[in-house]
Amino acid sequence: MAQEKIILGIDPGTTIMGFGLIKVVNKKMEFIQMNELLLNKYKDPYVKLKLIFERTIELIDTYHPDEIAIEAPFFGKNVQSMLKLGRAQGVAMAAGLSREIPITEYLPKKIKMAITGNGNASKEQVANMLKSTLKLKTIPKNLDATDGLAAAVCHFYNEGRIEVGKGYTGWSAFVKQNPKKIG
Repeated sequence: MAQEKIILGIDPGTTIMGFGLIKVVNKKMEFIQMNELLLNKYKDPYVKLKLIFERTIELIDTYHPDEIAIEAPFFGKNVQSMLKLGRAQGVAMAAGLSREIPITEYLPKKIKMAITGNGNASKEQVANMLKSTLKLKTIPKNLDATDGLAAAVCHFYNEGRIEVGKGYTGWSAFVKQNPKKIG
């Protein structure tokens, strides 16, 4: 019997949330889909967070992923941007946790390294490597979708490694691993 699982990869953002899905059958990747949620037409930041949550739930309910890989926010100079990105990531994580789906975070450099072998690769290099690896016909104009797909592929490549990243199997695991973030 074939061992099968689906991995949802998410590149969180408050302007564009990219996502991609792969199916793993007998340790081989198959591309399912990638897309993006465009949020730039919404001004209210809370509406954006609600839409991120709803779209993530919709993806979960449609594709029934076994695991979620999410790009962790990276530290930049703009604290406000980082805060917005963290909220977007948290809302996507909450959607997965509400469905008891294990979540693993990956730093952008780790994702780039897994896909291209270079932690400083450009978004275009990542997209082109995914195109080649997954035999995609085209890559999207905005590369947020390929960034989401890259998170899923990174997770597949890191499966079985001792140190994968921060993983949460549910709310209780999150609370136990993050006591300072609660209360």
